[in-house]
Parts: sequence; C-alpha cells; structure tokens
Amino acid sequence: MKNRIYYKTDSEIVLMRNAATLVSKTLAQVASFLKDGVTTLEIDKLCKTFVFDNGAVTSFYNYRGFPFNICASVNDVVVHGFPNNIPLKSGDVISIDLGVILNGWHGDHAYTFLLGEPSQEVINLVNITKESLYKGINKAIVNNRMGDISYAIQEHTEFKNNYGVVRALVGHGIGRSLHEDPSVPNFGSRGNGIKLKENLVLAIEPMINLGTKDVYTDNDKWTVRTSDEKPSVHFEHDVCVKKNKALILSDYSIIEAAENANKHLVPSIIINY
Repeated sequence: MKNRIYYKTDSEIVLMRNAATLVSKTLAQVASFLKDGVTTLEIDKLCKTFVFDNGAVTSFYNYRGFPFNICASVNDVVVHGFPNNIPLKSGDVISIDLGVILNGWHGDHAYTFLLGEPSQEVINLVNITKESLYKGINKAIVNNRMGDISYAIQEHTEFKNNYGVVRALVGHGIGRSLHEDPSVPNFGSRGNGIKLKENLVLAIEPMINLGTKDVYTDNDKWTVRTSDEKPSVHFEHDVCVKKNKALILSDYSIIEAAENANKHLVPSIIINY
C-alpha cells in the first residue's frame, strides 16, 4: 500500500534544508578526499564519521538490508553500488549517493565526480546530465505537472543528446521517510502526471547512461549496471515546489568549491540557478 503525498510546513522545510545541507557538506568532504588509490570503502567510512560527528545518522545503512552508509557507483554502475576495496584510478566516473537523518528528517542527494583524465565523451555526459537536473528543477513549480519535470530531463539527455535515460529507476518524494510518494520519472510527457502543489519536496535525480537505457541488477540484488557496460552518471537534488521558482534545499556550491580545489578531479560545470 502506497503512502499518501505529504506536503510540508514552512518550518519543516527549514529542518529538511538542514538535513540536505549536511549531505552537501559531507559530499564536499568526499570531493576533497578523492584521488587515485582511494577506495570507496574509505569514502564510506569518511561519510559515516562526518555525518555522526554532525549529530545525524546515515539513511541508507540497513535500509531494506542495504549494508553500507553510501551508494558508491563507479563507471558502468548506475546506482546502489557497494563500497569496496578496489582502488580508484584515473578516468573513473564515481557517483556518490548519500542520505542522512537529522532531527527526524531525511536529506538525500548524489553527485558524480570525474577522477584524473576521463574521455571527452564522459565529460560531456556528466555536464549534460547535470544540466538536465536543473532543467527538471526549473519545472518544479506550482500548477505544473510531474510530466513537465520528467520531459525536461528526457528532452535534454535523450532527445537532444541521444543518451540512455534509465526507466527502471526514478526519483521520489522525501520527508520523514527516505522514499515517499510521488515517483519522479526522468522520462515522460509534458502536461501529464500529478499537479504540483506548494511545499511538496522531491528528490529529483536523473540517471543517464552514455549508451543504452537498459540496466540489470547484480547477484548482490542491489548493484544496478548498464547492459552495455558503458558509463552512467547520477546527479540528485532535494527540491521544494514553490509558486514561481523551485527552492533547492541541497547545496552543490559547497561540493563544487571542493571539487575545483582538488587537482585530482575534473570539475563539472557550475550552473547558476
């Protein structure tokens, strides 16, 4: 049985912004830490420690049995990758997805990093996926429909750039629960879906593949990979629907500053929302 849609009060939005900002600050720690030879298990430990030191707990650990604090998705892994002891290397595409619970409210977002010297086609995939996130956010305003968000993402990634938009996984509502209604697909038709109302909080998260849209799940029952083994990119913001312009609760500027300061990373574009 699905949950109903929960609209937040203004005071609850403040608390959700605090949780989302902690996720951003933690991902900024990751941005400073990344270099050749680092393992995703080390990143998992870093995130857990930083979150706990800031008075929160991680959302993902033991969520439906998930055994780690972060999802660490490298190269052809789309989402839900298990942290491991394999050293990262130049050219790797690393998506880190993190959730926290702070004062009873969840924050949940993701960022994709480029290590060393990736190919230009992968750099383009990262930048276009990041752009598509903001194109979707621009549609998260009162009286638009969910399909307006979905179409904006699909148009920029699939229709204009011929990337694979993952159908098997979608964004979601967020609040006191990590996953709430409604679902937020990255594909769809303008004017379709539920009408957006003020103070609906959404985790909008394009998951875009360099090649096919098709994916499969590993034997661990969590790790989702591209069917053609080509790279995938994942960006995610926590977004509150407002009348004229959506309110982004998470803060990429913290992550981008650390990313730009790390000589081991290729920074993605900065979008002035």
